[in-house]
Amino acid sequence: MHRGKGMKFVGDSRVLAPSERKPNIPKDYSEYPGKTEAFWPNFLLKEWMVGAVFLVGFLSLTVANPAPLERIADPTDTGYIPLPDWYFLFLYQLLKYSYASGPYTVVGAMVIPGIAFGGLLLAPFIDRGPERRPIKRPVATGSMLLALVAMVFLTWQAVATHDWKKAEEQGKIVAKVNINKADEGYQVFKNQGCINCHGENLQGGAGAPTLINTGLKAEEIAKIAKNGKGKMPAGIFKGNDEQLKKLTTFIEGLNKK
Repeated sequence: MHRGKGMKFVGDSRVLAPSERKPNIPKDYSEYPGKTEAFWPNFLLKEWMVGAVFLVGFLSLTVANPAPLERIADPTDTGYIPLPDWYFLFLYQLLKYSYASGPYTVVGAMVIPGIAFGGLLLAPFIDRGPERRPIKRPVATGSMLLALVAMVFLTWQAVATHDWKKAEEQGKIVAKVNINKADEGYQVFKNQGCINCHGENLQGGAGAPTLINTGLKAEEIAKIAKNGKGKMPAGIFKGNDEQLKKLTTFIEGLNKK
């Protein structure tokens, strides 16, 4: 461009015409064996295949082991111990430890998981080396292994220390029985404090079993009331023989006919 002469535009003949353009062929990565490959279709096809196998396996497990049903939630049953799904068991176990529960619940529920997952998110930005082999990326590999070991250990601890027998009793679906709360036997049940453990509707709770459909005779119930059974201590019933008879007859009457 010269002063006073205006502008001149020059075309670039290197831009190919549409008819002369080559098809979109993936780049040849043969010069980098085992290190990289074309995203489409090689890598994406492998990802789809792995995802399909995992999905079919997961669906097969859900069909073979359907989710168990429990009784309807009862907000008055403070003895019920809930158990989260398997993928939250590690956090459930973490909240059992001294400095992650009670007044430190925020630490166990938010601070510790936040630091752990925050570290995993930042690992790729901290370790930005070009190497792809795990042994050459100590920060990212170490962070992932530490998180994996912690989650597996806490999940195993949650399963191993959970009282499955008690949980089964608590969640068992019990047939509905009409309870006559005006009955003399129920009044004995209430006045003797049995209601504190076995619940207002005799549904059980706080580690105590349900008293509905026990299948026990009045004599067997009386023996348990006097001598105790399991976590129920002996001598907890303080009433006289007449009250005991009313109570046992009432509980026996709750058996399904």
